[in-house]
Amino acid sequence: MKSLYLSENPLSGFLPSDIGCTLPNLEGLYLSNINLSGKIPSSICNASNLNYLQLPYNSLTGVIPNALGSLRYLQELQIRGNYLTDINFLDSMTNCKKLRILDFSSNPLYGKLPSSVGNLSSSLQYFYAGFCKLMGNIPQEIGNLSGLLVLGLKGNDFEGQIPTTIKDLLHIQGLYLGGNKLDGPIPDEICQLENLAELILSNNKLSGPVPSCLGMLTSLRKLYLDSNNFTSKIPSTLLALENILVLNFSLNAFDGYLLPEIQNLKVVTHLDLSWNRISGTIPSTIGGLQRLEMLSLAHNHLQGSIPESISGMLSLEFLDMSHNILSGLIPTSLELLIYLKYFNVSDNKLQGEIPDGGPFVNFTAQSFMMNDALCGRPELQVTPCKKDDKKRCNTIRNWQRTQSTDSGSSRSQPQKPHPTCNL
Repeated sequence: MKSLYLSENPLSGFLPSDIGCTLPNLEGLYLSNINLSGKIPSSICNASNLNYLQLPYNSLTGVIPNALGSLRYLQELQIRGNYLTDINFLDSMTNCKKLRILDFSSNPLYGKLPSSVGNLSSSLQYFYAGFCKLMGNIPQEIGNLSGLLVLGLKGNDFEGQIPTTIKDLLHIQGLYLGGNKLDGPIPDEICQLENLAELILSNNKLSGPVPSCLGMLTSLRKLYLDSNNFTSKIPSTLLALENILVLNFSLNAFDGYLLPEIQNLKVVTHLDLSWNRISGTIPSTIGGLQRLEMLSLAHNHLQGSIPESISGMLSLEFLDMSHNILSGLIPTSLELLIYLKYFNVSDNKLQGEIPDGGPFVNFTAQSFMMNDALCGRPELQVTPCKKDDKKRCNTIRNWQRTQSTDSGSSRSQPQKPHPTCNL
C-alpha cells in the first residue's frame, strides 16, 4: 500500500504502534478529522518513503516525535488542531530537505520558536505555527526561509519587534503576525516584499507612524493594522493601492482627515477606520467606492453632512457612522442601497426626517438614537414628523445635495447647521 485516505469519516481509535513497520511502502497517509487519539508512534519513521503525512483536526496527544526528522522524502506535514506538545521537534525537521508544507498550528506547544527554524528546508513554502502558545522573540533566523510563500504565526505570545530579516522573504505572499504582543514600529524593510498580498498585524502593541512606503506594495490586497497603538496620519500613499480589497485601521490613534483621493481605492470591499481620531468632513468622492460592502467610520471626530454620493455605493451592506459630530439630514437617496443590512448613525447631531423606504424599513431605534432632532415613525422612538416639516426638509436636502457636490476637499470648513425642520 502506497496511499491511505480515511479523512472526514466518523472513526475513532489510535494509530497502530507498528504502522510504519506494517506499511513500509507508504507514501501518503491522510487521516484528517477522524477523531484519532493517542500518540503519533515513532515507528512511522520506518515508512521511509513517506511524502505526505496529514493528521490534522484529531485528538492526538503527547510530544511530536523527533523520528519524523528521519523521513527524508517528506514534503508535507500537517498536524494542526491536536493536543500535541514540545516545540523542540523542529530541530529534527531540519533533516527533511524536501519539506514544502509544515503546519502544526493550534497545538499547546509552549516555549520559544528555536533559532533552528532558519535551518529548515530551502524548499519550504508554507509555515504555519499559529495558536501554539509560543513566546519570546521571533528569531532573526526566520529570514533564512527565503522560499516561503506564507508565514503564519498569529495568536501566540510573541513579543519584541518584527525582525528586520523579514526583508529576505522575497517570495512571501501572506504574512500573518496578528494576535501577539509585538511592539515598536513596522520596519521599513517590509516594504521590500514586492510579492506581499496579505499583511495581517492586528491585535499587537505596534506603535508609531505607518511607513509611507507600504503604498509601493502594489501587490497588496489585504492590510490589517487594527487594534494597535499607531499614531499620526494614515499615509496618503496608501490611497494609491488601486488593487487593495480590505483596509482595517480600526482601534488605533490615527488622526488627520479623510482625503478626496480615497476615491482611488476602486476595488476596495471593506474599509474600517473606526475608533480613531479622524476629523474634518467625509469627502463626497467616497461615493466612488462602488464595490464597497462594508464601511465603518464610527467613533471618530467627523463633522459636516452625510454625502449624497454614498447612495452610489450600491454594493454596501454595512454602514456605521455613529459616534461622530455629523449634522444635517440623512439623505433619502440612501434608500437606493438595497443590500444595506446594517446602518448606524447614532450619537451625532443629525436632524430632520428619517428615510422610510428601501432598507430603512428594517432598521430599529438603535440606528438613530442620541441625535439632535430626528423625526420619523413612532417605533424609531423619535418625534413624529409634521407635514410642513417634510416640505422644508426636502428643500434643505436639495440645498445639501448641491453643497455636497460642490465641496472639493475634506479639509473644508464644516457646513453650518441646517434649520431643524420646525420640530
